[in-house]
Amino acid sequence: MSPVQFDAPAIVTADPKANIADLLEERVKATPQIALFAVPDGDGWRDVTATAFRDDVIAVAKGLVAGGIEPGDKVGFIARTTYEWTLVDFALFYAGAVMVPIYETSSAAQIQWNLSDSGAIACIAELPEHSERLAQAQPELPLIRTTWHMHAGALDALRAQGASVDDAEIERRRSLANGDDIATLIYTAGTTGRPKGCVLTHSNFVELARNSARALHEVVETPGASTLLFITTAHVFARFISILDVHAGVKTGHQPDTKQLLPALGSFRPTFLLAVPRVFEKVYNSAEQKAESGGKGKIFRAAARAAVEHSRRRQAGEKIPFLLGVKFRLFDKLVYGKLREAMGGRVVYAISGSAPLGERLGHFFASLGVTVLEGYGLTETTAPATVNLPDKTKIGTVGPALPGVSVRLADDGEVQVRGIDVFKEYWRNPEATAAAFEDGWFRTGDIGSFDADGFLTITGRKKEIIVTAGGKNVAPAVLEDPIRANPVVGQVVVVGEKRPFIAALITLDSEMLPTWLANNNLPADLTLEQAAAHPQVQAEVQRAVDEANALVSRAESIRKFTILPTEWTEASGHLTPKLSIKRHVILEDFADAIDEIYNVPVSTTNTSLS
Repeated sequence: MSPVQFDAPAIVTADPKANIADLLEERVKATPQIALFAVPDGDGWRDVTATAFRDDVIAVAKGLVAGGIEPGDKVGFIARTTYEWTLVDFALFYAGAVMVPIYETSSAAQIQWNLSDSGAIACIAELPEHSERLAQAQPELPLIRTTWHMHAGALDALRAQGASVDDAEIERRRSLANGDDIATLIYTAGTTGRPKGCVLTHSNFVELARNSARALHEVVETPGASTLLFITTAHVFARFISILDVHAGVKTGHQPDTKQLLPALGSFRPTFLLAVPRVFEKVYNSAEQKAESGGKGKIFRAAARAAVEHSRRRQAGEKIPFLLGVKFRLFDKLVYGKLREAMGGRVVYAISGSAPLGERLGHFFASLGVTVLEGYGLTETTAPATVNLPDKTKIGTVGPALPGVSVRLADDGEVQVRGIDVFKEYWRNPEATAAAFEDGWFRTGDIGSFDADGFLTITGRKKEIIVTAGGKNVAPAVLEDPIRANPVVGQVVVVGEKRPFIAALITLDSEMLPTWLANNNLPADLTLEQAAAHPQVQAEVQRAVDEANALVSRAESIRKFTILPTEWTEASGHLTPKLSIKRHVILEDFADAIDEIYNVPVSTTNTSLS
């Protein structure tokens, strides 16, 4: 059987000589006084024009040149999501250097690996804690000859140091790179094995930004288009959006502290958001539990059901029943409008990626007037390979291929990608590079399916497919995603490889738990251990498991679960920076808990062929 394939031709003519710095130059020429960024200023925000940003970029680039950075040099950067992140990013482009971004939460060992494997000769750190971890790694980094510490005034020092560097030298350096030259070296988060360095070229970003801006023109060309970034800019998802915003003239703000996200949304008032599904789950669960606390839980749930039904009928092109229309208009005043205001009141679109969102949340937010454009991609595809478009959306899918991208399914269902977004190679790792490609197509490792219109649905990871002792193939995500949507659940990992039945390890959400406990007449200060053992909490988790089981056959259903008295976090080593589970680490660290599940007999097993 030949692979199913969909090709989306590029809608912008490629320019093999263009580099990322050209995007800023073009933006300044087109709209020199447009507000390209906004930075916190008291309780509000102060705009930074395109011209002012470029001037700042050049000033910092001059400092890097004066500090000994040569074209092609690798420079590490560890910092939070702030205006200064993109400032340093473009300053390195203008100096002709190559950034090696490091997640702000990375350990000293991870910093050491990224900087040593990349051959970086310098590093910039934002906070004292970042500098401390860098210092711990430095004895094993003989190539690092310069470190700059932003908390100690490094950027101002660079601006002053570079005052004597000619503008012509910066212009020469920023023009050196062609499209096929390396733009950045991004290390994969490493859900399995040691992170590999993905070589992303200038063309990867330039051509994808130019084509995406046309494909998503309703999003980026909305009058006063703006976005508030809060997911880490070290990840390719937010990094690409930052560059796209510069190209498209979208005003960008930053909020590195997600606990301050709602106040920031209220004051910044963006027109579109960028988030991972866990953020949308948190918004929904927080609103539900807040309504429950105020005695309006039934109203909220009724509103949510009406929202989902209304959106589903609209997507299907069905007529809205009169009673549903009345309910929808009522709930718009009572519930939906308040949630829109909580997000700033101007959000029209939200771009979601990195994990499946789920149809329920997609339809819920659609009824709020927020179209969630779910997409799909990896670091190796410079973020998006497919995305739902404002005029071409199917909730529950990750959309069609972006212009300039081709997507196909191999015989085993693996999603493979070719086009303007696909990375060049893994840094200094020809074996891994060769293994990642088949006939020029990048092998994503994900399993998917197409509908007749070319909309892709991701159903799981090849390496994560569980084969039970009875020979049943089970995709964990189908069960895990709906369970994780429950407000008390933090994370879930489905297990059962070569076992007689499917089971699950579950953790509780420490942020949502106190509110849920109070709403259910339980002490809000229960510890995770106490809550994990409490019958009401166990019953709530069982309810979530039952709902997930209803989506699959009996042979694929979760027969037993255990609630762990702990959390899986990035700090514990069990989550990646984008909050994806490190399955292999969890299976190793909690092997005893898994064995205990199977050591206690159950009345039946799913080893049958039913």
